Amino acid sequence: MSHSVNSDIYIIYNTQPFILVGFGALFFAEQPTLTKFMWLGLAFMGLVLIVQAKPDVDYVGANYAIGIIMAFGAAFFWAVAAVITKKLTGTPPHLIALIQVCVGVVMLVPFASLTALPSDLSTWSMLVAVGVIHTGLMYILMYSAIQKLPTHLQGSLSFIYPVVAIAVDFLAFGHRLHPIQFVGAAAILLSAAGMNLGWSLPKRVVQ
Repeated sequence: MSHSVNSDIYIIYNTQPFILVGFGALFFAEQPTLTKFMWLGLAFMGLVLIVQAKPDVDYVGANYAIGIIMAFGAAFFWAVAAVITKKLTGTPPHLIALIQVCVGVVMLVPFASLTALPSDLSTWSMLVAVGVIHTGLMYILMYSAIQKLPTHLQGSLSFIYPVVAIAVDFLAFGHRLHPIQFVGAAAILLSAAGMNLGWSLPKRVVQ
C-alpha cells in the first residue's frame, strides 16, 4: 500500500485549529458551537482534498510514526504559543515577535555553519526577505490578529494558507492543479466565509 508521507504529516499538523478552539473553551471561556465545529470540519476536509491530490510516496521509513507524533506535537505547541500570545494582551505584537526570533537565533546558533556563508548578493537578498517579510512582518501580523480574534475565527482563517499556496503554485510556477484541489479550496473558502459571517447551517444538519 502506498502512502503520501508529506500529506499525512501536513494533515496532522493542521489539526491545530481544533486544538486552539479547545484551548479557547478551556482558558478563555469561549463557547464553540456545533455549527462552528462543522465549519472547521468542512475546512479540514477541504485541506485533505488539496494535499491528497499530490503524488504518493511508495516507501514509508521506520521513522514514519515518529514523524506523525512530531507533527502533532508541533500542532499542539503552536496552539500553546497562540494561547500565550492571547494572554499577553497589551504587549505589542512586534515585541513578542522580536523575543521569539531572538530565542530562535540563540537556539539555532549551535547548528549553524558559519564557515559556509553565502557569498552572492541574490542569496543574501532572499535570506533578508525571508527574515524580514516572511518571519518578522508575518509574525507581527499574526500575533496582532491572535490578540484580537476569538480562537474559532483564528482556526478558520488558518486554513486559508493551503489555498494561497496552491494559488501561488499555479500562478507563479505554472503547476497544474487537480480538479479535486479546486473543490477543496472552495470548501475552505466557504467555511471561512460561513465562520466569519456567522452563517448558520440548516437545523436538520446540526441536529
